[in-house]
Amino acid sequence: MNRQTTIPFRERNIILIGFMGAGKTTIGQLVAKKLYRDFIDVDAEIERRQGMSIPEIFAQKGEAYFRKVERELIVDLCTNTRLKILSLGGGAYLQEEVRRACLAHGIVFFLDLSWDYWKEERLPLIVDSRPVLKNKTLEEVEQLFFQRQSAYALHHSRVVINELEAEQAADQIVESIKWMWDVYEPNR
Repeated sequence: MNRQTTIPFRERNIILIGFMGAGKTTIGQLVAKKLYRDFIDVDAEIERRQGMSIPEIFAQKGEAYFRKVERELIVDLCTNTRLKILSLGGGAYLQEEVRRACLAHGIVFFLDLSWDYWKEERLPLIVDSRPVLKNKTLEEVEQLFFQRQSAYALHHSRVVINELEAEQAADQIVESIKWMWDVYEPNR
């Protein structure tokens, strides 16, 4: 496939974005099962290709290197694959080239949650495993959370996940996708 090819709506990748710890991987795996598609966690794919964990990449090669690898992989997946469910790392979508590729070639779902819910329910689960959180105060993390909202606001659909179980969120996404298919390509 090349960049000039228009991907039929039903074949577009479904891309999950949102803040770290929002549940993109868990929900993405469920959506993939429900739609019989392959699931790709971009961070896990980077780790596989680089032969090291994300924290190791940050420590040994730096964040700029990681973001370059991340950007190249996501743009490639968006422009050269179809029928996938992609889960992006929390900072990936801040890159303009990533946003453009995702919005042009995929269907982007923003998994949204409130700061208070994230702080109470998600932060304790991920604080030690995310290099972006390393040595940051709660105030700095809150600032990061709200800074990223403007990038996340550029999406095709939003699912508020504060009180939803992963299965419920996945069902909402699948229902939305099927509705979109019917609207945009009703005779298929």
